[in-house]
Amino acid sequence: MIAYLDSSVILRLILSEPNPLSEWPEIRQGVTSSLAEVEILRTLDRLRFAVPAIDSQALAERREVAFRLLEGLETIEITRVILARAAQPLPTPLGTLDAIHLVSAMGWREQYEGLAFATHDLALSATARASGFEVIG
Repeated sequence: MIAYLDSSVILRLILSEPNPLSEWPEIRQGVTSSLAEVEILRTLDRLRFAVPAIDSQALAERREVAFRLLEGLETIEITRVILARAAQPLPTPLGTLDAIHLVSAMGWREQYEGLAFATHDLALSATARASGFEVIG
């Protein structure tokens, strides 16, 4: 399976949170936006200030896992075309960052058929389905 992975899917794996993507073993090629790296690293950085805060060794280990996971994914760079497309109306309400994820996947799907969309975000899932994606997660 080829799947676009949004940040929620990747973070759940990195943080060993409950209910990770059950289809993960079936994904032979993962694709994400360069936005995912920023979202993931910002989330990990914020954990330093959470209550209880993550200790520095655990944070370093999570960052290492993040970089290894991201290195194994095809990365879609955010271009002016993607930003312009994300600014256009979508089938359902969606925030800015999620819109960038969605239109990044749409552009990839134009070149590669059968792209699934993996997310744990309900609003993004609804819009991806309304945009014709098979949604997993």
